[in-house]
Amino acid sequence: MSVWNKIVNTLNKVTTSSRKVRAIYTPIGLVLFSAFVLLYVIAALELDKFLKFSMLLPLSVNIIISIPILIIGLFMISWSMITFFRVKGTPVPFNPPPKLVSNGPYSYMRNPMLTGLFITLFGCGIYFNSISLAFIFTPFFIICNLIEIKYIEESELEKRLGKDYLEYKKKVPRFIPRFKTNK
Repeated sequence: MSVWNKIVNTLNKVTTSSRKVRAIYTPIGLVLFSAFVLLYVIAALELDKFLKFSMLLPLSVNIIISIPILIIGLFMISWSMITFFRVKGTPVPFNPPPKLVSNGPYSYMRNPMLTGLFITLFGCGIYFNSISLAFIFTPFFIICNLIEIKYIEESELEKRLGKDYLEYKKKVPRFIPRFKTNK
């Protein structure tokens, strides 16, 4: 059994366990992921200082450009989370919705929450005038998430949700939205 399969099986065991067990893992997962993203941003900003990168844009321009980007990213994250909460799930992989969510932003793309996070990270890179965050760390974060989604998340979803997820996966793109809904 490969390492990927072991991770998928472990994740599936947690996601299909009792509500009490999932309730224990949810805040832990949320705190760890949030701390990782915060440390990731800090590391990018520190790399800019260490490499003595110059400012990406003049101060007023970076704010004007970054605010709409941040609003779009945060809107996508919020809309995705609200959609999950409505079906009694959370955005934390340990406590997902009990059934396939294919409405709201999930009718346009399979990973709108992550897409929103990618956009938000890029917007933070612009806002903080960080060449590293905008053009090195954000693309690297996207690549790492693509690998995780392909080998872990989608495999676990196929195992837990079966045919419904396989059909959904055929119809709805992963990250780039399709504006024709698939209902």
